[in-house]
Amino acid sequence: MKAQAEAATRHRQAMAESGSRLGWLYDQVTGDEDARVCKDIPDAACRHQPRNFFAYLVANLLGKIGDELASARLILPWLLGALGAPAAFAGFLVPVREAGVLLPQLLVAAYVRNKPHRKGVWLLGAVLTAFALFLLAGVAWGLDGATAGWAVLGLVALFSLARGLCSVSAKDVLGKTVSKTRRGVLMGYSAGLAGFATLLVGGYIQARGAQFDDVGFIAGLLVVAGALWLLAAAVFAAIQEAPGATEGGGNALAAAFASLGILRTDAEFRRYVVNRALLLSVALAPPFYVLLAQQRTGSDLASLGLLVIASSLAASLSSPLLGRLGDRSSRMVIALGTGLAAVTGGATWALVEADAALMAHTWSFAALYVLISLAHSAVRLGRKIYLVDLGNGGSRSAYVAVSNTVIGVLMLAGGLVGVVADRFGVPVALLLLAAVSLMAAVHALRLPEVSG
Repeated sequence: MKAQAEAATRHRQAMAESGSRLGWLYDQVTGDEDARVCKDIPDAACRHQPRNFFAYLVANLLGKIGDELASARLILPWLLGALGAPAAFAGFLVPVREAGVLLPQLLVAAYVRNKPHRKGVWLLGAVLTAFALFLLAGVAWGLDGATAGWAVLGLVALFSLARGLCSVSAKDVLGKTVSKTRRGVLMGYSAGLAGFATLLVGGYIQARGAQFDDVGFIAGLLVVAGALWLLAAAVFAAIQEAPGATEGGGNALAAAFASLGILRTDAEFRRYVVNRALLLSVALAPPFYVLLAQQRTGSDLASLGLLVIASSLAASLSSPLLGRLGDRSSRMVIALGTGLAAVTGGATWALVEADAALMAHTWSFAALYVLISLAHSAVRLGRKIYLVDLGNGGSRSAYVAVSNTVIGVLMLAGGLVGVVADRFGVPVALLLLAAVSLMAAVHALRLPEVSG
């Protein structure tokens, strides 16, 4: 009772010091007025909770919109095709995009742990991300063919390295500034609002696509994405972050190897990493749905708009609900997402094998893309909440870095799924990914509960 009373006092102080309007809005968004608002964060951070919640929400929202406008699953493959780059370049976009974010993080995490304030790392990553996007727009306007392909891959690598700085620091800042049981709500609303904004963009492309040159229009999207990342940096700078522990922040390489030992000594974390490895089946699937749609229906800028709409609908309609469910049981969100991916992939394979007439229509693939995007959204949200809730202030950065580095290596190996698609056809590749997704769903149900 005493602890609850003290937490309630901190809650009232937070509301008073953050302003009554902001405090009221915070209560409306989180749907809670009880004392748990300051759970699992430093006392110093409690005073700034509403301010930090909305600063993180807006910055995360702007970054998500920027990412969608430069998507390696939709926008950039379309750009490479419009520039006349060989198709092989498009196959490397997702592995380079994801591995570039993940692989360097074991070293970056040691650097982050050496900083009592970690938001500066996120700000550096945001500015570098914007720089890479502006350069990508320049490539779109000035290069073509294989030269454009190499330039795009190089800049995607720079973009993903910059995003890695944001990734390894963002979860640590979130864990220090926003209460447990509120993180899923925050992430869910940011993803949902970003999906709605991207939906509007997709609608515009679908309705007016025939009036634009593909290359010029996508270059403009990349410029807008870069500007959004600069704005996100300005908002994120408003977060009031309390100093954190700096243990493990010595020599980066030595700390990196020491961090890998967590896989041997921490059984719960090891099970999470195994599950996340299986979750790659969901991350690798979307481009193959796009490729299959192009093979069976043809393509134009309006068709791209329809796929953007499909992806956005999945995020905007589901993420707030998934965020709240993730605060109750993040492992169940993972299981739901992987189960949906398995069913969608298996059904797609069966429909193609049966030569169903509906597989010749763009709208059919838009519906399939809604389902796989929903599955991907659930998996991403669920695994992020699970990892933040699994860790604590001292281990969270190491957990993020180790898991991301391991998955980065496996992501590069995941490019072999493209070989399966070339040899046996895209539907068989989707069936293979669906089988692994089913394994991931079963494994997720066996993870220990850490949320709620």
